[in-house]
Amino acid sequence: MTRVLVVFAQPCAESFSAALKQVVVDRLTARGWDVDLCDLYAEGFDPVLTAAERRGYQNTANNTAPVQGYVDRLRAAQALVFVYPVWNFGFPAILKGYFDRVYLPGVSFTLENGLVAPALTHIRKLAVVTSYGATPFRAWAAGNPPKKMFTRVIRFICRPDRLRYLALYDMNRVTDAGRKAFLARVAHEMDRL
Repeated sequence: MTRVLVVFAQPCAESFSAALKQVVVDRLTARGWDVDLCDLYAEGFDPVLTAAERRGYQNTANNTAPVQGYVDRLRAAQALVFVYPVWNFGFPAILKGYFDRVYLPGVSFTLENGLVAPALTHIRKLAVVTSYGATPFRAWAAGNPPKKMFTRVIRFICRPDRLRYLALYDMNRVTDAGRKAFLARVAHEMDRL
């Protein structure tokens, strides 16, 4: 049985992101996967990296203590799925804080002779399900930082066999039919993950 960590970052239960999260959870559960839903807002995750945490960042013997439960969940996963909206061409602050506080030296990467080496290579599948207010062109013109984070950085530290980046662009103008089609696409991709 594949254990998947679904990281969800959106505070509103009525949001399109919440509907996307539910499709992801339902489809993976239907496949028999062991789904660990990490709803950052519902769990009250604190995204603020403290001064003490920053000072102890390189101390791999102790750096996980403030977020040990989240680190344990990440280490137990064989697959990762992130569901969140893109805001201001970036992550919701709570998701950025999750990366800052949980993806630590000794957890997501190691330093060997000054070089970064991946440490999440047990993650075999990686998927992102997101939405943008911007058009694909505007996201591209802004450099599309969220996509690059996953397709370059997270991909490097995980080395997954499969990576899916599923994005619905231009949310400000998308129709109900467009949203339904994207929900169906996400369901189909979760069946293939």
